[in-house]
Amino acid sequence: MRILLVKTSSLGDVIHNLPVASDIQRRLPDAEIDWVVEDNFAKIPRLHPAVHHVLPVAVRRWRKSIFSSATWREIGTYRRLARTDAYDAVVDTQGLVKSALLASQARGVKLGYAADSAREPVAARFYDRKFSIPRTLHAVERNRRLAAAALGYPLGDLPLDYGITAPPLHADWLPKGGYAVLLTATSRTDKEWPEDDWHALGAALIATGLRCVLPGGSAPERSRATRLAHALGRAIAAPAMNLTDLAGLLSGASIVIGVDTGLVHLAAALQRPTLALYCASDPALTGVLGTAPHANLGGAGAPPAASAVVAAALKLLG
Repeated sequence: MRILLVKTSSLGDVIHNLPVASDIQRRLPDAEIDWVVEDNFAKIPRLHPAVHHVLPVAVRRWRKSIFSSATWREIGTYRRLARTDAYDAVVDTQGLVKSALLASQARGVKLGYAADSAREPVAARFYDRKFSIPRTLHAVERNRRLAAAALGYPLGDLPLDYGITAPPLHADWLPKGGYAVLLTATSRTDKEWPEDDWHALGAALIATGLRCVLPGGSAPERSRATRLAHALGRAIAAPAMNLTDLAGLLSGASIVIGVDTGLVHLAAALQRPTLALYCASDPALTGVLGTAPHANLGGAGAPPAASAVVAAALKLLG
């Protein structure tokens, strides 16, 4: 049986879809799974041993240059790849018009959310079979339930399993001994946690004997990481890293603490003790979820206090 999963972005959404591949591997062990994903995040499904081929797309970039001949060549390449072989099932767990359009290019029965369940109800028009999944469930659970209904297997008591591992990072700049990763960067300024609170948290972690590692992607993010690391003392502002190296950094951490960003979900998927801080969004539907110790603090318009974060972090470490 050949199955194509469509979950393109964002990073957190892609990570939330990994348990679907694990469920299929357990219930349909002979299935061959391919996955459509944004090229920036293609390394994530490639970490899962059940994923056979990854079909990269670049919808975010294509939108910015839709009239470019290079864009249409890339779209044509994706369409040829998606239609090379027929699939027994094309499962779109994203429920957006863009993902439904990508699914529609593949050969096979298109399966997805019903209009009352899809994030963009119009997407349901592109599916051959549609399924109503409660919108009040966590994103991971919605993905798993949709795939189970679409592919006809019982979810039952299947354990939550992201199915990925990453070897610990070996780098000259990485501190010896235990370290905590502080993910201070996020895509929106209203999701950021105050720097003074990061100081208080970092000082409490350093007092336990850990060192703090602060990654950053863009130049402003690395500048903030450098500023915080300098203020803390026993801390390191990490150099720019690709997604594979970041996964390795997270997999070796004693604890990972971060704001609402895809990397905090990656830490939970890698079974590290994880603490997620929410300042402008609700963690009920998209908070970190995993089998290792984890917690979600804060909410929309209610950033967690430094004292509560310190207490939760020390509890997870304990």
